[in-house]
Amino acid sequence: MSVSPVASGSATVSGSSAVSTSAPRTPTQADLLDFVRRTAADAELIASLPLDPEGRTWVRLEGPGGSEAWLIGWPPGTGTGWHDHAESIGAFTTAAGELKENSLAARLPADGWKTLELTDDVDRERRLPAGRGRAFGRHHVHEVLNESTDRHAISVHAYYPPLPQIRRYSRVGQVLRLEQVERPEDWQ
Repeated sequence: MSVSPVASGSATVSGSSAVSTSAPRTPTQADLLDFVRRTAADAELIASLPLDPEGRTWVRLEGPGGSEAWLIGWPPGTGTGWHDHAESIGAFTTAAGELKENSLAARLPADGWKTLELTDDVDRERRLPAGRGRAFGRHHVHEVLNESTDRHAISVHAYYPPLPQIRRYSRVGQVLRLEQVERPEDWQ
């Protein structure tokens, strides 16, 4: 894979140099997972990410079929908080270190609610050491954490369609509450 600048603070990852004359097809969860795995295996790209000891760092990548992709650095003890990616499907793979994903094994209503009481059996936990990843569908609610006390983690993420919004939640026990809706202009 090669890296080329797109704009200040971001980069494009391009894979194959083959020229296609057909319209690009919509990427599937499997396509996104394949992309993030291949990208995470690019040692030169992973090493190029500037790491900050205080906060997460990221570089935007060009994903397959018009998808949105990110290379993200996670300082020790950082995480995303509970969130979803609305109507987008996605995938991510840990490239260095280890991440933990807490997720809900329940599909939440898309709109029209502020507070939900979750059942006791919806929590899932995954440990994702370097080289491991996962794909997920629409409305997947999760949080991603680097629980290490002394080591950065790096991951690659891809979403299709490009993120229309991210919904952020707070959670106390089994109560999940919608707190904020972010739009692309909030994180780009």
